[in-house]
Amino acid sequence: MRIPLVEIAGVPRERGRQYGEQAREQIERSIAWYSEQFTATASLSWDAILQNARRWEPLVEAYLPDALAEMQGIADGSGFRYEEILALNGRGELSAGNPFFEEANEACSSYSILPEAAGDGHAYCGQNWDWRSTILDTVVMLHIEQPGLPTIVMQVEAGQVGRQGANSAGIGLNANGLGARFGKTLGMPQPYIRRKILDSSDMNQALEAVFESQQSLCTNLLLSHRDGFAIDLETTPGRHGWGYPTNGVLVHTNHFRYFVPKQIEDTYRYVSPDSLYRAERIERVLARTVEAKSGEAMRALIREALSDHFGYPDSVCNHPNEHDPWWDQNETVASSIVDLTTGEYRIAHGNPCENEYELLPWNLYNAALVRPASALPA
Repeated sequence: MRIPLVEIAGVPRERGRQYGEQAREQIERSIAWYSEQFTATASLSWDAILQNARRWEPLVEAYLPDALAEMQGIADGSGFRYEEILALNGRGELSAGNPFFEEANEACSSYSILPEAAGDGHAYCGQNWDWRSTILDTVVMLHIEQPGLPTIVMQVEAGQVGRQGANSAGIGLNANGLGARFGKTLGMPQPYIRRKILDSSDMNQALEAVFESQQSLCTNLLLSHRDGFAIDLETTPGRHGWGYPTNGVLVHTNHFRYFVPKQIEDTYRYVSPDSLYRAERIERVLARTVEAKSGEAMRALIREALSDHFGYPDSVCNHPNEHDPWWDQNETVASSIVDLTTGEYRIAHGNPCENEYELLPWNLYNAALVRPASALPA
C-alpha cells in the first residue's frame, strides 16, 4: 500500500515501543516540521515547547493514563525524547497559538451515511483530512490491539496516539476544526479525547469521553455507529452543541452549524469561508446514495463527493493555495471510506481526485472483542 501500515499490540508501553520502532522515519519528519512550524504559529522555540510539554501530564494522567505509558514507549522505540512525543500530541493546540501562556484552521470535511440512506443498506463514515501539505509523508495507519478494549484502526500523524478512525465495537470517529478558541489556554489536547472515544465499547462511553474532557480548542466530532446511529458534536471549552442526520446523511465542515458560543457570538466570523459551500456540495452528492445498490456504487458516489473541486483550490478536495503562508499550506492528506457494516476500511493517501481508495488488510471485526452486528441476537 502507499500509506505506511503500523501494527501494534500488548500493554501500553510495549505497543508504544512497537509504534516508535515502525514509524521512526515518519516521527523524525514530523518533529523536524513542527519544530519549525510552531515557531511561526505559536512564537515558541522548540526548546521552550519541550520545557513546558510535561505541563500536559497531569491532565492526561487524570483522563487517559495509558496514553502516557504509550507515549513513553513511542519515545523508547523511536529514539526521540518523551517531551517531543508530548509536543506532537499537542500540535493542534500549538498550531493555534501559545497554550502555555495565555486560529486553528483544520479544514476537514466529515460525513456519515446511515443504512436507510444507503442503497446497499450499509452504514458508512469517513472524511477528507485536510492539513499541512508538509505532513503528507508523516501520515500512517495504525492497527491497535489492546487488552480489554476494542481493536482500533486509525489514521494519525506519526507519534500521535489518537486522531480519526473506527473500532471493533462498530464506532467510527471523524473530526474537523472549528477555528475558534476561548477559555482556558491549557486544556486537553485533541488526540487524547479522540483516542478515548475509540477506546469505547459503546456509544454511551464514547459520548462520556467527550463530555468529561476539558479542552482548549473548539473542535467538531462526528460519531457514527454500525447499528444506524450518528451524532455530530460541536465541542468547545464551554458548552457543546449537537445535530443529527437529515434523511440519513450527516455532513460537517469547519463552521458552527447548530449554535455559536456566547463567548464569541459578537465577534464570530468564519476562519475558513469555503466551509460554507463544502458542506452543501457534499450533501448534494450524498443525497443520491439511496440509488446506489452496491458497495461499489456507494464508494463511487462518496468518492465523487470527496473529489469535488468547486472553489478550487479551497475545495472539498483541498489543494495548496499559493497565497497562503508557507506554514499554512493545506491539502487533503488522506481521504477515508469506512463501511461500518462489513468492517472494510479504505484510505486514499493524498487527494482522492488523484489517488485510489485502497482496502486496508485489517477488517474492523476480525478477531474483535465485540461481535459484529450480524452476530448479535435479534
